[in-house]
Amino acid sequence: MKILGISGSPRRGQNCEKMIGVALKLAKEKGFETETFFLSNKDIAPCKACGTCREKDSCVIDDDMEKVYEKMKAADGIIVAAPVYMGNYPAQLKALFDRSVLLRRKDFALKDKVGAALSIGGSRNGGQEKTIQSIHDWMHIHGMIVVGDNAHFGGIAWNPAEGDAVGMQTVSETAKKLCDVLELIRKK
Repeated sequence: MKILGISGSPRRGQNCEKMIGVALKLAKEKGFETETFFLSNKDIAPCKACGTCREKDSCVIDDDMEKVYEKMKAADGIIVAAPVYMGNYPAQLKALFDRSVLLRRKDFALKDKVGAALSIGGSRNGGQEKTIQSIHDWMHIHGMIVVGDNAHFGGIAWNPAEGDAVGMQTVSETAKKLCDVLELIRKK
């Protein structure tokens, strides 16, 4: 089974990519195949709401979104990490989420995939829960199975991630829960 880690941060090599790295390392140790998609080195334009994807299997915007469509369709689980920007995830991730409507319109291509969310903010209570809830909303809209960290909503860290042992434990617990649910699905 395959898990896709999406970093929704425009900042290369920073907290979200580190959190995805921790989560996917744990998944690899449990025998999962992993793949990443980092918005920090991709170009994804906002949706134009042109409606073309109602009839076609591709978007009219020529950018890196086609690559993530294929990765999302191939994944059994998706874990999304986002920094808090003004109380929610950044515009770059919003563009990816909006453009994913194509997958919803194409027979709910993400339905029943397992999803989890991670977030990091500038303080312990810096908007991470709201950001995670917004990521969960996107997952629910696609019909995904949403998991948390066995105690709360998902991985919630405080900047810098590597200095937040408590937060990084919630990242690990979220990744474990994602793997556990995928294992249950595989057994059925």
